[in-house]
Amino acid sequence: MIGLSIRPRRRLRYLAQAELWRIPGVGLVLDGMRQIPIKRGAGDAAALDRTVHALKAGDAVAVFPEGRLSWGERVRARSGIGLLAGWVPDAGIVLCTIEGSTDYVRFPKRPRVTVRFFPSAGGPLRPGEEPTAFAARLLQELRDRVPVTPAGRSPVIGGPPRVRRALARTNALTAQAPPVSDPAVPEDALD
Repeated sequence: MIGLSIRPRRRLRYLAQAELWRIPGVGLVLDGMRQIPIKRGAGDAAALDRTVHALKAGDAVAVFPEGRLSWGERVRARSGIGLLAGWVPDAGIVLCTIEGSTDYVRFPKRPRVTVRFFPSAGGPLRPGEEPTAFAARLLQELRDRVPVTPAGRSPVIGGPPRVRRALARTNALTAQAPPVSDPAVPEDALD
């Protein structure tokens, strides 16, 4: 996906976890590619505001409705994509599935990765539709095409132990996040 964001045509801007900017050198690269950091689980109003400005300026912004890797689990959809769709109704929504990416770790078998772009069969945000319901509808449409699949030779749902420990730490930190100053942004927005 990083390769798609640096192509010379219309570049994708991603909402990426703010923790990536703490890695030496990575923050500079992400800033150079105009990616948008978001504090997951905190209802980051500033990141959503930057995303709204980017969408209104005509930029293409990639959002993962689950807010993180699923590691084979059925993670719930976050409301952020629904909020953005409501705030910038003129922005088109293009869904994308990536199938076969979990096969990369199954060496020596050559993976067959398929990337498909398509419009939502259910259409854009409907009048009166809640942002969370819209996000869940989009995520279900993606899962109908490509089911959640754990990766690896011996796939473990939820990821290997180190991943589960890291997720537990992240969940503990986001549970202690200070309250959001903007009441229009729910805490689960684009975690």
